Amino acid sequence: MSTAPGPTRTAEPVRRCAVVGDPVEHSLSPVLHRAAYAALGLTDVTYDAVRVPAGGLTAHVAGLGPGWRGLSVTMPHKREALALADRRTPLAVAAGGANTLVLGPEGVQADNTDVPGAVAALRERGVTDVGRATVLGGGATAASTALALTELGARRLTVLVRSPERAAEAVAAVRAHPAAPAVDVVATDDVPAGLALGDVVVATVPVAGQTPDLVALLAPAPVVFEVVYDPWPTPLAAAAAAAGATVVDGLDLLAHQALLQLEQFTGATVGVAVMRDAGRAALAARTAGVGAGA
Repeated sequence: MSTAPGPTRTAEPVRRCAVVGDPVEHSLSPVLHRAAYAALGLTDVTYDAVRVPAGGLTAHVAGLGPGWRGLSVTMPHKREALALADRRTPLAVAAGGANTLVLGPEGVQADNTDVPGAVAALRERGVTDVGRATVLGGGATAASTALALTELGARRLTVLVRSPERAAEAVAAVRAHPAAPAVDVVATDDVPAGLALGDVVVATVPVAGQTPDLVALLAPAPVVFEVVYDPWPTPLAAAAAAAGATVVDGLDLLAHQALLQLEQFTGATVGVAVMRDAGRAALAARTAGVGAGA
């Protein structure tokens, strides 16, 4: 009987992923991605939250080692993420910002999963055909959700912003869509009486920007897509639900876009409920902690 040792088994190299932003401590992305890894049995993939100050993403990415596979990109880095990449998907270019960086031997690829993620979140709630819509906010997320609405058929969009000039990049991105939707830009302090909201209202501004006047204006829409998920419900989401609207929340968007990132980072996939349910549980725990004075 041979006593020769068998072949030595080496551990699989760890693949590292993270969400980068500033601030980033509040992000649920680690909860969602880790839940997916656990469901898939992926013990060789890690996912963390890394604070990267504004303007520092390019240097941060340049300093990452070969074990890094993917970055989820949140504010304020989405436009810088697009600029630093070696390759850019057409969707990221169209949106004017990237929320996904895939790292590999051939360099860095920038993608935007917010657009298809928003489309999937709306479709899941029964929104399949949009004629006219309103978007509150003018940043990178506003551009992505406006493009998603255009993908669902919207041919006229109203963009409500505090400073119209700050929405110029987002508006240009939407107007450049092959469907060439009409885009009206309206200052939030100069909203005309009887403004037509359309089929869907999307809110992309923090809770602090949801003034009582804006909430009263936007809540009667048939569908309200609130991209904020913490704190929940936001003033707009609460008012819309009370008015009988269909409410699509930010966790729906986060889960759908994270699922697309998961596929790019690992080559594997799970049901979207795995990620969303983990996020809801984490939010509930946060709320309970606040209520208990934690």
